[in-house]
Amino acid sequence: QVQLAESGGGLVQAGDSLRLSCAASGRTFSRYALGWFRQAPAKEREFVAMIGGSGRLTRYADSVKGRFTISRDNAKNTVYLQMNSLQPEDTATYYCAAGDYFSVTDSRYDYWGQGTQVSVSS
Repeated sequence: QVQLAESGGGLVQAGDSLRLSCAASGRTFSRYALGWFRQAPAKEREFVAMIGGSGRLTRYADSVKGRFTISRDNAKNTVYLQMNSLQPEDTATYYCAAGDYFSVTDSRYDYWGQGTQVSVSS
């Protein structure tokens, strides 16, 4: 069982940066692949980024590639999402998720946080 708690969201202007954090409980944190997903109002939840258990493997949605960076600190049971050059279209609730598989599909993740709101004004 893993419990996840996101933090770091907020209201920023276009071009600003934010770093999201997701702290996890449990002793087996390093075994899980971790993903960040987001959901904007009236839209489907979409994949943003993911990272493998060791941190060596990462993958990004095309819409954030080059602007967002996912990382993890297994000693702190925490995964991060550094978001640079934020744009209004990045406005959404951001969720972190943990699962056994390195996947862009949200249904492959077993554990989810409550989400943190990111709002970007133009």
